[in-house]
Amino acid sequence: MKRIASLAALVLSALCVSGCGLRPLYAGGGSGVVATTLTRIEVAPIEGKAGWLMTGALNSRLSAGGATPLYRLEVRLDDKITGLGVRRDDSVAREQRKLRARYQLIDLANGAVLLDATAGSDAGIDVVGSEYATIAAENTALERLSDIVADQIVSRVALYAQRTQAPKAP
Repeated sequence: MKRIASLAALVLSALCVSGCGLRPLYAGGGSGVVATTLTRIEVAPIEGKAGWLMTGALNSRLSAGGATPLYRLEVRLDDKITGLGVRRDDSVAREQRKLRARYQLIDLANGAVLLDATAGSDAGIDVVGSEYATIAAENTALERLSDIVADQIVSRVALYAQRTQAPKAP
């Protein structure tokens, strides 16, 4: 009896979802509105080591195809490491690395800011006896955080492109 009820609930929910108006973000594949918009974005230079990592992460996701850019993505980063846990000898046992980004999508034709938002993530780092190992862990955390924040930025820009440029469904 429980199986029949579960199956009925599944069928009912599938019918409800089919009529809700959900559309795939990357409809049309590589020639769709979102994909072509993302290839027309240039990433402005970002300062520092975190900026270098973020620029690379964004460029790999936007996959600029050599087309003339229509938009510029300007990103300002805030990268902080904070000590959390303290040992008996007053040394730090754990750190938290926070990477925050404020980004703006700018229309190159008129200089208008089309999207102004923030993204961010954080990672915990164990501080061990070896300073080299701790520095390596901090660098690895920064690389991971750059990828995570770049994914957030590109996802938000893709949603913006879909909402503003996609043809409306009938």
